[in-house]
Amino acid sequence: MEIRKAFHEEMGEIRSDVIRLGALAGEAIQAGTNAFLDEDLSKVDDVVQADVGIDALTHSIEQRTCLLLAQQQPMAVDLRVLVSILRIIHEVERIGDLMVKVAKAGRRMYPEPLEPRPRGLINRMRDQAAAQLRLAVDAFADQDMSKARALMDMDDVMDELQKELFQYIFSQHDSGDTSLQRSVSIALVGRYYERIGDHAANFADRVEFMVTGHFAYESTDDGQASVSSQPDGPGS
Repeated sequence: MEIRKAFHEEMGEIRSDVIRLGALAGEAIQAGTNAFLDEDLSKVDDVVQADVGIDALTHSIEQRTCLLLAQQQPMAVDLRVLVSILRIIHEVERIGDLMVKVAKAGRRMYPEPLEPRPRGLINRMRDQAAAQLRLAVDAFADQDMSKARALMDMDDVMDELQKELFQYIFSQHDSGDTSLQRSVSIALVGRYYERIGDHAANFADRVEFMVTGHFAYESTDDGQASVSSQPDGPGS
């Protein structure tokens, strides 16, 4: 009983750290966007340094989770939780890495200010990315299936924002080398936010597996996609 109590205490601490990791990634979304839009080179350095903390926490969670898997040999729900955590934390870590790329894009575009239209779109992509990550973390913390499934629809919004940004870039295209490089940088920034949305959706998909033992959509014998079953009971 003491061993099981220690196991569940450690797993609770790991779950809390996953939530903290999500909060750090959310801060990175805000800080990285601000660094890019404000063209503040010192803020770029801050984002890069903050990502070191995200990486360190990710590695700590991974090591502790692997130790629990190896030493305690958990079964059923506990096993699914730990396996899911190993995948979730790397989705979150990639969000931090992508925001470093966004912030560094400001260096390439310095000192020319961003035009109002792409600036507004990137602000909206920042807000959408932050909302999707926040909902994914809430779904994990609450083991809430409805929140996890909502991420797929929210990701459609991010895809539309990326399309709008690309349409603006194409409409403003200039044959000059400088203009072309700038357009590529803006397009890449849009792509980074779109990938953040994908990582948040993947995060939620792992939550569904953690709760039910199934992924959001699985192929049936007749090749059709089916929605996963209701959550399993404790210890199933």
